Amino acid sequence: AARLAGLSFVGLSAAFSPSAIPSLRPSNQILAGRGLPRLRGGTASLVTMSDAAAVLKQQRASWQQTMLRIKDPVKSVEFYRDVMGMTLIDKLEFPDMTFDLYFLTTLPDGETYSHTPGSDAAHKYLWTMGGSTLELTHNYGTENDSAFKYHAGNEDKDGFGHVAFNCDDVYASCEKLEAKGIAFKKKPDDGRMKGLAFVYDPDGYWVEVVKRHADAKIGSEFNLSQTMLRIKDPSKSIPFYERLGMTLCREVHLGDFSLYFLSCLPEGVTAPDSKSEEASEFVKKLFNPVLELTHNHGTEVQADFAHFTGNEPDRKGFGHIGFLVEDVEATSKALEELGTTFKKKPLDGTMKGLAFALDPDGYWIEIIKRGGYDSKSTPFWKDP
Repeated sequence: AARLAGLSFVGLSAAFSPSAIPSLRPSNQILAGRGLPRLRGGTASLVTMSDAAAVLKQQRASWQQTMLRIKDPVKSVEFYRDVMGMTLIDKLEFPDMTFDLYFLTTLPDGETYSHTPGSDAAHKYLWTMGGSTLELTHNYGTENDSAFKYHAGNEDKDGFGHVAFNCDDVYASCEKLEAKGIAFKKKPDDGRMKGLAFVYDPDGYWVEVVKRHADAKIGSEFNLSQTMLRIKDPSKSIPFYERLGMTLCREVHLGDFSLYFLSCLPEGVTAPDSKSEEASEFVKKLFNPVLELTHNHGTEVQADFAHFTGNEPDRKGFGHIGFLVEDVEATSKALEELGTTFKKKPLDGTMKGLAFALDPDGYWIEIIKRGGYDSKSTPFWKDP
């Protein structure tokens, strides 16, 4: 049962029904012409799914999380909080299912965090925030098993690559990391690509250290800046993420691979042409992270090619990314009409009101109700 935590607390299978969660019932309203129960908190204007693209634009979708499974929360939280400068904004405990969740973020300059992780105020902050988090999933007991380890990615056909942090001076920051005993995959002057580095987190996940633009004006030494996933076909993956509110901000085409950088931009911010010189500067100035999609040329024409997604039994490590939306049911129906398949639809199982879509590569994409369905911001309900 402990391994069910790989879905995160709002994405568990029907087997999970924690007694601590209040029993919430959906309203009796029906989406016009669909015969589907309307989810609590759904926007009144979403009464038809005939224009799926228009419905998705109404959702204000924002990238809210990258989930990684961890062996030892003491070591992992210490690394991301005390070494990489993140703030632990919430902790969700499920002793009956023997797992806990830790959510960390880089706070914007000048913002202090006074909520106690695990409190209702922390839950509300988490499920309404405009930024992005690392969700660290810990299954009880793994920290005491000397032989246990998660699959960190970057082996043959692995999809997940790394997370990254920007900083002002890669060399100075890496000197500090080395002094703290952090192990390196690549130091700034190793190899052909100078001026960037990769360190290992306590589970062996690769953490890239990248120089931000000199005009970024970000006060913290590090800010969470990217999650990298390998994709098979950019002509399918990019439109999928654009439907979830992301903007293609930059693309780089090299000999046998291409990189695509997408982000959920703040309201009123417009990205330059993704192929322009300005695009590189634009991405390096961003505070919120980008989704880096890496395409190795030729995979798109290999019918039997597929990346591992991180949820296979022998390759568990990376779990999913997640988006906040206004209306989970409307978002799910719109995506379905546009050809998306689902691991879990909103009304499947006992955990109602949340969904897991599958992107074109089969990565799990969690769809979560912004602000939740009750006064405690619970992002699901369960039948009695």
